[in-house]
Amino acid sequence: MLVEDDARIRTIIADTLRKWRFEVVELAAFDNVKEDFEKHQPHLVILDINLPVFDGFYWCQQIRTVSKVPIIFLSSRSGNMDIIMAINMGGDDFVQKPFDIGVLVAKVHALLRRNYTYQEDQLKLSHRGLHLNLMNSSVRYEDSISEVTRNEMTILLTLMRNAGKIISREDLMQALWHDDQFVDDNTLTVNVNRLRRKLAWMGLKEYILTRKGLGYIVE
Repeated sequence: MLVEDDARIRTIIADTLRKWRFEVVELAAFDNVKEDFEKHQPHLVILDINLPVFDGFYWCQQIRTVSKVPIIFLSSRSGNMDIIMAINMGGDDFVQKPFDIGVLVAKVHALLRRNYTYQEDQLKLSHRGLHLNLMNSSVRYEDSISEVTRNEMTILLTLMRNAGKIISREDLMQALWHDDQFVDDNTLTVNVNRLRRKLAWMGLKEYILTRKGLGYIVE
């Protein structure tokens, strides 16, 4: 459950988590957070501190009266006292804005692994002999194993989940950087080419194909 009153940040977080196959409940009203929590019964809460009506500290206390679900505080506050209060109120982690979305996703995975019987198969994808492991950011093909960067992993994740479908450059850039307005188009080409070289070294020379004028595809 995502409790964040900044619509832009909320959309970025929700869209990213859905790409990782999480179901996300986004709250757009903040006067009955505890009731919403009890209604949806989420496995984890991402909770902003600065909220209208009551702040995140208050809602964390309310949630803690009925559940021990992991809670990640998200806030632009950076003082040690705020972090101490967040933990003392029952929070499990604290992420300061502005933040790296990859770091937030990693913290979500870590808390879920520690608190639940996690289905590791949900974090592994396979297609045409290539195995992508999202838990340790690696790819394996036959006897070859290679680490991949966050961008390379996102590219592979998007293409493998849409195997047989052309993914436009714009969609890939959105998946990577969420807002492609200020990203040089050549940056995507650099990332794709670097990933292709890595796959070629492993024995997969034409795994990612280009459809000129349309985008990329994994057949």
